[in-house]
Amino acid sequence: MKLNKFNYGFIILFLSMQVLLACEQTDSTKDDEELDKIGEEMVNQHPGLTEYNPPIEIHFVREVNKGLEDLLEEMPEETLEDNRWNELFKQELGVEIKYDWLASGDLYHQKLAVAISFGDLPDVVRVNSQQLRELSNAGLIQDLSSVFEKYATPFTKEIMNQEGNGLLEAATLDGQFMAIPEIEPSIERAQFIWIRTDWLEFLGLDPPETMEDVLNISKAFTEEDPNQSGEVDTFGLAITQHLWDPVMGILGFMAGYNAYPTIWIEDDSGGLVFGGVQPEVKTALKALQDMYQNGQLDSDFAFKSGNKVIEQISEGKIGMIYGEQWGSFLAGVSRNNDPNSEWRAYPIVSDTEELTKVPLKFGDHRFLAVRKGYEHPEAIIKLINLYLEKNWGQTADYENYYSTPFPVWQLSPVRPFPALKNLEAYRQLEKVRRTGDDSELNPEAESILKNIDNYLIKNDDSGWGWERTYGPTGAYAILEQYIENDQLLYERFVGAPTTTMIEMNRVMNNLMHETYVNIILGRPLYEFDKFVDDWNKMGGDQITDEVNQWYKERGSIEE
Repeated sequence: MKLNKFNYGFIILFLSMQVLLACEQTDSTKDDEELDKIGEEMVNQHPGLTEYNPPIEIHFVREVNKGLEDLLEEMPEETLEDNRWNELFKQELGVEIKYDWLASGDLYHQKLAVAISFGDLPDVVRVNSQQLRELSNAGLIQDLSSVFEKYATPFTKEIMNQEGNGLLEAATLDGQFMAIPEIEPSIERAQFIWIRTDWLEFLGLDPPETMEDVLNISKAFTEEDPNQSGEVDTFGLAITQHLWDPVMGILGFMAGYNAYPTIWIEDDSGGLVFGGVQPEVKTALKALQDMYQNGQLDSDFAFKSGNKVIEQISEGKIGMIYGEQWGSFLAGVSRNNDPNSEWRAYPIVSDTEELTKVPLKFGDHRFLAVRKGYEHPEAIIKLINLYLEKNWGQTADYENYYSTPFPVWQLSPVRPFPALKNLEAYRQLEKVRRTGDDSELNPEAESILKNIDNYLIKNDDSGWGWERTYGPTGAYAILEQYIENDQLLYERFVGAPTTTMIEMNRVMNNLMHETYVNIILGRPLYEFDKFVDDWNKMGGDQITDEVNQWYKERGSIEE
């Protein structure tokens, strides 16, 4: 995949040309197929893509979620133990994938917690940042510093650094690189306002340019019967019981008041402060409280899961949601019952004339840690190298290993992906729209274009969401505006959890969420001030000191 101006494919082609010159090959008619073959051979010669002979085993444990269960039902010829990815890893690398145990949902997390507490680990274990710290402190996992440096391919290293070096730093504890991060891009967390445009047109309303416009649209969507049912059965804005949901949450709404409740930001003095306890939050909560009291939010939102809200969208009862780029696929369920319903993404807006900063939380990453004593720590890096290479690299076979159209990438035990792959796909599609030339599309962009064309040309509604996300006025077009206008606000703390975070974060985060919900439901606003005081006493002051010590030692963040 073409990841940036100087991508790995370019490097391979350049080196291939040097090989040709060194061998004094003067055949200027050597075609692209031969160059590609040379490039493929050079890729496979990297020590991070060489084969074990005899083969080795690598043991994992794995969570089986609903998406994976659905995939296995759609593709009964593939199983977690016997599938195309496991076969590829065995054939290309001589690595046999084994699972010590499988579990779903809460049972998986319970079993994993017990395994970690007893030190009963598979060869490679997927953990969160807190579990990584615990395993490192207990001496149960290996330092991968030298292994990563030697075995990670240039392509893998490029991808790991697409959003700066914070990702690798998050896996570095006490100066040692203790795990391989599985990439969760910050830029994909950008928020948009998804609005039913057919309702806007019916009520004669313009898209929002300020938060006052958002509030007025919400009021009209609630009170002026936009679904023409003759009843008061619509809500201006949908939110779920989990306020930080990436779609149908409140993060984009609160950013409109310069409130960033889940990230660490710089204050005027250049230090770091936690957004969730800043005074701007109170203003945003007051606005949500007023909307709730005026019936613009579902009175039962505090008890409604995302699936329940999706049902309301399908029933034509919701007019706006805040959410990430994939919000189109949730909004689009309204078209199941009303094919004429239309949604569109708009930029999040501010309560002032200034452009809104779009908060980008540093990912709650998962890490692949290697058990102390496992003889082949480089094997996990080899798996990651091949996964990235076969999906987006010089020898990519995207349609066979990523989407068939089923999402077969889920079958792999490792599943990182380039942080900028979706934005790059949009940029390639924009070039096609400008020039009419689709000959340079990478396989992923080509697949997206097919979905869009199915909607625009063949009236296949399955492509509607793709067009709303990747089309000329879609979510990624707005993301480009965010980038051009310098609106992206990256979280400033990207280090490993501090000592006090590990001890207190869960309790403090639960208190914050509970306080926010209660205020929206009508509790007095001064309870926010009490929460801030309690947060500081529970460990917030200490965490702030620890975060700023890290910030001082590290220096400014590379974005």
